[in-house]
Amino acid sequence: MASDNKASHIKHVGIVGSGIMGSGLAEVFARAGLQVTVRSRQKATAEAMVASIAKGLDKQVSREKITTADKDAIMSRLSATDDIKALANCDLVIESVVEDLAVKKALFAELDSVVQPNAILATNTSTLAVVEMAMATKRPDKVCGIHFFNPAPAMPLVEIVRPLTASDETIEAASAVVVACGKNGVHVKDRAGFIVNALLFPYLNNAIRIWETGTASMEDIDTAMKGGCNFPMGPFALLDLVGLDTSLSILEALYAEFGDPNFAPVPTLRRLVTAGKLGRKSGAGFYTY
Repeated sequence: MASDNKASHIKHVGIVGSGIMGSGLAEVFARAGLQVTVRSRQKATAEAMVASIAKGLDKQVSREKITTADKDAIMSRLSATDDIKALANCDLVIESVVEDLAVKKALFAELDSVVQPNAILATNTSTLAVVEMAMATKRPDKVCGIHFFNPAPAMPLVEIVRPLTASDETIEAASAVVVACGKNGVHVKDRAGFIVNALLFPYLNNAIRIWETGTASMEDIDTAMKGGCNFPMGPFALLDLVGLDTSLSILEALYAEFGDPNFAPVPTLRRLVTAGKLGRKSGAGFYTY
């Protein structure tokens, strides 16, 4: 892993996307002492995200995990905007928008025209080909994947994804800023699913398949995997947490790249997504919340 001084030029980070992951990324970088600008298409949404970070930090203050001074320092480094040009002076911009390649490529092309030429542009994609986004820019050597896991402030792992186009300097800087954030970075080639999802989602998909065949109930499958494999939660609870729409898109991307039957989404998953039952975020998925 590269030393922290490789990241010394990264002082201002832009976050594009105001969902749960965007919020988590903003908190992680602000905690690490970096200036953070959060951009959403609507300023009210970005401001609401910053407010939610403040609320979460208040809870940590009440639990004596951080001090009021810590919270104030973190919040002083956060700002919200709806103007993509506000990211112009960032040293690193990470996008965390919808997992749609066309959307991401269009965003990278726009960022490339706005953000200073020496800045690194990164994606938090969990599955999509990073090289596709790199080639939408005029700086493919400065594009990489920096994949945090949800919730970003709590999860220690980050996958640093190297497309064929990325320079050594880009990967070294990405690695160093991950270390500066107190995370454990692992280096991955630009292949669908990287490490974690390429191993995790066949397991989740096959759990649904076992349930479809009537081998056991969802509850018993979850209980078995927690008790038998020491997993913190069972596959159905995890699918609902990740989001069934997100899970479906990941499996589709894996199947498109590798053609492995284990990656072909099972029918029940597709039908639940079609019905709008997306898991915890919609109030119902495999379980009801």
